[in-house]
Amino acid sequence: MQAGGADLRPLWQALITKLIDGTLQAGEGLDLALIAQLLGDKPVGLAIQDQVLAAHQLFRLHCALEKPRLRVLALAAATDMGSNTPIEFLLEHSGIELITLYVMADVELPVPLPDHDIAIVIASDSEECRDALGKIDRAAARWPRPLLNPPRLVGNLDRDKLHRLLGGIEGLEIPATMALSHARLHEASDSTPAIDLKFPIIVRPRGSHAGAGLAKLDDRAALLRYLDARPEPEFFIARFVDYAGSDGLFRKYRIVFIDGKPYACHLAIADRWDIWYLNAGMSQSAAKRREEEAFMGSFESGFARRHQAALAGIAERIGLEYFTVDCAETSNGSLLIFEADNTAVVHDMDPPDIFPYKLPQMRKIFDAFAAMLDRRARQQQERAA
Repeated sequence: MQAGGADLRPLWQALITKLIDGTLQAGEGLDLALIAQLLGDKPVGLAIQDQVLAAHQLFRLHCALEKPRLRVLALAAATDMGSNTPIEFLLEHSGIELITLYVMADVELPVPLPDHDIAIVIASDSEECRDALGKIDRAAARWPRPLLNPPRLVGNLDRDKLHRLLGGIEGLEIPATMALSHARLHEASDSTPAIDLKFPIIVRPRGSHAGAGLAKLDDRAALLRYLDARPEPEFFIARFVDYAGSDGLFRKYRIVFIDGKPYACHLAIADRWDIWYLNAGMSQSAAKRREEEAFMGSFESGFARRHQAALAGIAERIGLEYFTVDCAETSNGSLLIFEADNTAVVHDMDPPDIFPYKLPQMRKIFDAFAAMLDRRARQQQERAA
């Protein structure tokens, strides 16, 4: 509804009325929490979510089939809408039943666990998810079914760990990232700095999403001005890599990895370095869309072949069954890695009249994800037999 431009306020009011008269169901409570976040009020959304999850941790989505072909248990954290994998998009048309269990710090995992054929961790590597990941990790060795995206590997995706994990892969470039407190970074802006920075640098608040607080700083004076305007306690910093093409445009690719195989997800093209898909103006430019369509259509013979060694190295070292990578190509042909994530939005919400080429590509990704779940569950059953 939000992506289609719908006004969410009438639904908000209807659910608030049910909340006041005591008829609001737990699932509707999560809807209410999500609407608040989509309307820009994250604190209210999280407060509502906390109230719901205090009483209910297990939620089941309606499946398209009366008898689902598979039951997936998604292990989520009680956090904001951007910090759990939006797995609903991946499974919407699959005939697979999705059961989501919110893993709470002060609530033990249910015994026995809900019936399922396969489980997957959808919590992110963020600080807010650490308790949930730890609880799942402590139970992982005795999990009764296959457990995908294990917590110990999800934790490697944090920006200050990822460059160490992926460093040295042939054909890959990933700048070293440091996590520094506000005070330590302020020291680096002094005339006699305690930390030697090589400008320009990229800085962002730790835990931020979608470019919030992201900035390119060219000197120490700019760093000081940035810090004076930011209240966050900790930041990530990395050197800036100019990845503009010969035409002066920047191109940022999102690649989805499913069981080690890369798939094209999207290509954002803009005249600014700080791109994410929503600020790239793709819907306003037929030329950009033609290039994205060509990228998707020739992915296996073009992009994936050019970066075969780098993509294979990423898949092997990260080791998760499902994750995404945001990346670019440098002027020397290397694959420049910005981030890896298990919770990026992979969706089919783009209007088909403007992006007719995207729905088939997204369905290819969704089908590959469902097939991976089927395959992993079947392997477990065969081993048990």
